[in-house]
Amino acid sequence: MKKFLAPVLGFLAVLGLFAFDASLVFAQPVSPGGLIDQGDNPQNIAASTTFGGSFRDALRTIINYFLFFLGIVATIMVIYGGFMYVTSQGDDAQAEKGKNILMYAAMGIIIILISFALVNALISAGQGTNPTPGGA
Repeated sequence: MKKFLAPVLGFLAVLGLFAFDASLVFAQPVSPGGLIDQGDNPQNIAASTTFGGSFRDALRTIINYFLFFLGIVATIMVIYGGFMYVTSQGDDAQAEKGKNILMYAAMGIIIILISFALVNALISAGQGTNPTPGGA
């Protein structure tokens, strides 16, 4: 396993270097109004960083980000379990372990999707509005 892990991590590191857009590094031209606009005042900045101004919107946003992170972890586990299952090479113990990881990761994804729908429906029902995708 260690012989496999080092090249994969090295490949992902190199791939990550190419994922960044080099044009973001260069300085941007300054517009005639400058970097700070007339509408940029502390009141506008505070209003744009309060999750829409309500506790329910803040709670929905935080829960949605948490569920998104859990979805990424479950997807990685599906990939890992599939890799273990495919590379078991007749080893029944490793094949069974890969099957279990795949099964539990799939169950986790289903639970995450159900909890996403349930949380957004309950929070929106409390507001009397229809749930919107993405929590916006």
